[in-house]
Formats: sequence, structure tokens, C-alpha cells
Amino acid sequence: MAKRILVVEDNDLNRKLFCDVLKANGYEVVPVSDGQNVLATAKRFGPDLVIMDIQLPNISGIDLIAQLKRESTLGEVPVLAVTAYAGKGDEERIRDAGAADYLAKPVSIGPFMTAVRALLPD
Repeated sequence: MAKRILVVEDNDLNRKLFCDVLKANGYEVVPVSDGQNVLATAKRFGPDLVIMDIQLPNISGIDLIAQLKRESTLGEVPVLAVTAYAGKGDEERIRDAGAADYLAKPVSIGPFMTAVRALLPD
């Protein structure tokens, strides 16, 4: 059975790229463009991994990671955080919220897939 990945990304091009690459690698993918829908979608979909953009309109990806980690059914799901704004201390705050790994944008496909595979062992 294919591993399930929830892709939270408000940028249309990035979301499509992430989803296309993941699908081409055999993953089942559900995209979410609006941070307001993340928890409800995650509860319905039951992902094995969440890829989380940190800079979202209306809500911080860091806050969403913390919310996911508090959910009994989602707390153990690893989160790969992705952000264009990698300032000093950002990685620490992102990891403190519960992210298992972190990539700075622009994201190259090779390191992206390496990070995904590391968080989704067979």
C-alpha cells in the first residue's frame, strides 16, 4: 500500500511540483493550499507524512505543526518543514514545534526525496 503524504503549500507551483514528484515516486498525495483546512484534512486522510510550508497566509506553519502534534491520531506523524525564510533561530523554532526535518527553499528534488524517504522507512 502506498504511503500517504499531506502536502501543505500555498504556492501553486511549489505545491504542484511537490505533488508531481511524490506521485511519480509512488506516494499517495493530498494537497492543501489553505492552512485553515490542514487539521480537518489530515484527520480525514490519515497521512504517514506531512510536508508543511512554514509561511502560510492566515496561520503559521509552526503553529500548525504544534496543533498536529497535539492531536492523538496525528501526533506521531512526522512533519517535513519547508520554508523560504530560513533566518537564524528558525530551524530551532520549527524543530521545537515538532518538525522531524527541515528544508530551506528553493528545494532541489534530490534532497527533497532523500528527506521524504528518511521519514518514511519501508
